Amino acid sequence: MKAILGRKVGMTQIFSEAGEMIPVTVIQAGPVAVTQIKTVETDGYYGVQIGFEDKKECRTNKPERGHFAKSGVSAKRVLAEFRPAEDEAYELGQVISVADFAEGSKLDVTGTSKGKGTQGNIKRHHHRRGPMTHGSKHKRLPGGLAASTYPSRVFLGNDAPGRTGRDTVTVQNLELVKVIADRNLMLVKGAVPGNKGGLLKIRTAVKSK
Repeated sequence: MKAILGRKVGMTQIFSEAGEMIPVTVIQAGPVAVTQIKTVETDGYYGVQIGFEDKKECRTNKPERGHFAKSGVSAKRVLAEFRPAEDEAYELGQVISVADFAEGSKLDVTGTSKGKGTQGNIKRHHHRRGPMTHGSKHKRLPGGLAASTYPSRVFLGNDAPGRTGRDTVTVQNLELVKVIADRNLMLVKGAVPGNKGGLLKIRTAVKSK
């Protein structure tokens, strides 16, 4: 398994050699550096930590400077971890770029969905509205949530108004249509979660079709 971090640039469309229009998301990905390698002996599992986007020295504290000095890379703003196969070898300071991903491969993309703020039941949980006739007092209200006498309370887990969006979402098995290595760009078929400029974690698909 390979993984890389990037930011969503936006959506556009390209055309295949057969003239088929393909909607794609443009992702500015990497390069990332390996900042830590976790082993079974020391951490109980095999994992690789990668760093993305340089961080100013004045914003780096002493423990962080020591952490990055061990791997011989500059301080990074964003750190993430993935678990490769045990037969995949990585080295401290190793650079992973979009060139390491093959066109046509399948990817899993994880990001933070767009925040919608506080929303009602209809938008948040897709409930039906009440009658829109004259005199109706139940047009977009939640409705009854509990019995009156027993249990005389509302159970936890009922669908109710509240915060919508800003959740961690993973879209699986997206096709990597094109790689532009000299500009660190990946063109992925379809949509990915989040706003423009949002942070994304891209890895080879776990459940590839």
